[in-house]
Amino acid sequence: MTEFDVRALQQRLAAFAAARDWEQYHTPKNLASALSVEAAELVEIFQWLTPEQSARVMEDPATAPRVADEVADVLAYLLQFCEVLGIDVLAALTAKIERNEGRFPVPGSAAREDRHSSE
Repeated sequence: MTEFDVRALQQRLAAFAAARDWEQYHTPKNLASALSVEAAELVEIFQWLTPEQSARVMEDPATAPRVADEVADVLAYLLQFCEVLGIDVLAALTAKIERNEGRFPVPGSAAREDRHSSE
């Protein structure tokens, strides 16, 4: 797969779960919990690293695969969570970025000046 095809990944994850009869466990609550656990496992890798060490974590051949695996687990559970709830993850992200661009304009930009003049 050369492009990030969210739908294809979601279908592949769903087929994997279906083949093992795991869909019954893929409720929004369970998937949110699993997502939280996997995110915590990613945090655990960085827990005692200095900022400098954390910036170089992918240079460590023992740690880099662990980081990549946890990132994959987080993404897999997030995609499954979105699939179950019918959330278009890319549309949700796009909408959030657009809201944040409005809420947090670039310092010194016209949008920031307009926002402050109307307060």
